[in-house]
Amino acid sequence: MVDSIGSKVSTAKAIPIFMAFLCMGFADVVSPITGIVKEEFVLSNFEAFLIPMMGFIMFGILSIPMGIFQDRNGKKPVLLMGLIIALSGLIIPLFGMSSFGLLLFTLFLLGAGAAILQVAGNPIMRDISAPGKYSRNLSFGQFIKAIGTLSGSLIPLAAARWWGLDWKILFPIYSAIVLLTIVIVSFLKVKENKYEGEKAATFRSCFSLLRNKYVLMMVLTIFVYVGAEVSVGSGIPIYLKDVFGLDIASLAVAGTGFFFLAILIGRFLGTLILNWMPAKKFLLLTVIISIISILGLFIQNQTIAIICIFTGGLGFANIFPLVFSITVDSMPKRANELSGLMITAIIGGALIPLLMGIVADNISILFGFAVPVICMLFILVVSFISLAKK
Repeated sequence: MVDSIGSKVSTAKAIPIFMAFLCMGFADVVSPITGIVKEEFVLSNFEAFLIPMMGFIMFGILSIPMGIFQDRNGKKPVLLMGLIIALSGLIIPLFGMSSFGLLLFTLFLLGAGAAILQVAGNPIMRDISAPGKYSRNLSFGQFIKAIGTLSGSLIPLAAARWWGLDWKILFPIYSAIVLLTIVIVSFLKVKENKYEGEKAATFRSCFSLLRNKYVLMMVLTIFVYVGAEVSVGSGIPIYLKDVFGLDIASLAVAGTGFFFLAILIGRFLGTLILNWMPAKKFLLLTVIISIISILGLFIQNQTIAIICIFTGGLGFANIFPLVFSITVDSMPKRANELSGLMITAIIGGALIPLLMGIVADNISILFGFAVPVICMLFILVVSFISLAKK
């Protein structure tokens, strides 16, 4: 059966996986609510950037163990485990959000669920993809994830304007969707790719992959990319307030939402562009666009800033699925171990924003954007190396 993006994928298998990708995006709520929570709880920039840290720290703790568990037990059990843990975190605020500490614990559990979902969801997409279509289909999966991400900006904006509700409305809505996804995934049947003679994954076999310089380079690329994206997404509303004096309450959802809307559009366009452009060339192009866009914020012109926020989102959109799929396609027999390593690297979304917060507190939020610029320059070098590699 041919699906909407043109590859031979069973709809019965694709829908549960795309629903799981949608739920992955809910963890990205850390970016649009950072500015709001900073104001509501009267936090410093450093404390505010603890919010994305809680959302991402579990990627560093759980991903490799889950990759090993998945190699031995299959991707579906891991997918269900991630959904259940995410749901447990989303249910907590339904009984009240009385403190900043409780919010951090909620995001801690949501991050744990998202980490496990990423470990299973990204490689399972390869199991249902036609040969040569993994990069494109993973970009489409990440497009679905971006819808979940964008909802963290659009739902509070709509709720405040039409019903007088605040950002906490996200939690009952997300809980219902995750619960529905658990039910759908329970009926999922997918034949996973198995390779004859391959030994079960272990911590030793997983970490031994890092001896491969190319694998190490790509894992570090995921680390700095996610850190850069979270830093930019979380810093946009603070930047717009400090540089242009715009209202943080609306910009925390609208400003960041504009960035994630561009990511959503960019990932959909990526599924089309990858029909004719090789993944490695597309990676180089998107990185160049990202760097130019972040540098444009330093001009401190409001119109240019808005344009650069959008083009930055377009540039950032496909870097993760491209790096992930390029790496897995280079060593498909080690997909579960590679997935564990690369999803572990998402912890960059917890650590690099803290660095940006420190720079912003001590110098300025504008100068803080030098942190994601440096990250993207590293990825630019990696893109050239990857393009040269046969």
